[in-house]
Amino acid sequence: MQQLRSFLATSEGWPYLLVPLIPLAIVLDIIGASAIAIFFVSAGGVIPTAALMGRATEELAHRSGPGIGGLLNVTFGNAPEIIIALFALGSGLHEVVKASLIGSMLGNILLVLGAAMFVGGIGRDRQKFDRTAASSQSAMLLLAAVALVMPAIFELIQGNGLPLPGDEIRNYPSNVEHLSLAVAIVLIATYAAGLLFSLKTHRDLFNPDHGADAEPVEDAWSIKRSIVMLAIAGVAVGVMSEILVGSISEAAKGVGLSEFFIGVIVVAIVGNAAEHWVAVLVARKDKMDLAVNIAIGSSAQIALFAAPVLVICSFFLGPHPMALVFNGFEVGAVLLAVLIANHVTNEGESTWFEGLQLLAVYVVLGLTFLFAGS
Repeated sequence: MQQLRSFLATSEGWPYLLVPLIPLAIVLDIIGASAIAIFFVSAGGVIPTAALMGRATEELAHRSGPGIGGLLNVTFGNAPEIIIALFALGSGLHEVVKASLIGSMLGNILLVLGAAMFVGGIGRDRQKFDRTAASSQSAMLLLAAVALVMPAIFELIQGNGLPLPGDEIRNYPSNVEHLSLAVAIVLIATYAAGLLFSLKTHRDLFNPDHGADAEPVEDAWSIKRSIVMLAIAGVAVGVMSEILVGSISEAAKGVGLSEFFIGVIVVAIVGNAAEHWVAVLVARKDKMDLAVNIAIGSSAQIALFAAPVLVICSFFLGPHPMALVFNGFEVGAVLLAVLIANHVTNEGESTWFEGLQLLAVYVVLGLTFLFAGS
């Protein structure tokens, strides 16, 4: 019991104090409580499951190196958001889905990377990471940004203009939907090629052998235990996600926030809680290669894999296909964030002040989204 109390008191243990919110959210949903209460309780319930995912993937990452470890973390860390988006897709909340995708990219590039650099840099002159590996992922992210923006430019020039924040469900011409599908296929193919590049042909670049520098993990989990914990967390996240999405519309109106702001900020942060948590944690341990791989890799996976998969799934789920047409605020924000990512990773080192600057940019964008959706 004393060991349990000690663990819960640590920086790694406090998220598990929120475990009671999981059954509480289920009860509130069953009895039909207020949407605001359901939303915040279920959002809190996602956090301990995300933390469990983060712990399990970090255990696996310890045996695999920063490249493969980062991939494992972002894959399982992005699972909650993809699950949330699928439920929202089935409900026809396309604008919420697209806002959460952009919000996830912005959150990982600016919030997660910024927090990791800030927390990791406190008390240190500077932290170093592999410049070539990080720049490679940033280049993929730039390619993805171009592909995601082009359907919006197509709609702006040849269609009815870009949607506005807070727009209701909007139907797009079939040519825009087909263009989105074609772009989705190209992005998935590029993502597959990127996996081949990082896991096979240039594995040593992304997974350098640190040998004696590797720190032993206290109370290490076995691979079997890690996989079981990932499965348990995945089921819990699925339940919380369905409840969370079902309360978004009414909760947004109740607290005076737009669905746009809820999607681009709140849902994106909650859905990516796992990699948020782990990236900052490993940065504090001076493992910046893993932290950068998590932050930039997660954004790249959202753009190159999650978004295309959701576009393809929208042809089978929901009222109509989802077009990759983002509003002007989303387009501008993602382009600026990707340019920033390419700049900060080009140096191969970071300081706490650089992290603070990234956080400041995220706050500015958040304030803009708040006023844009009002």
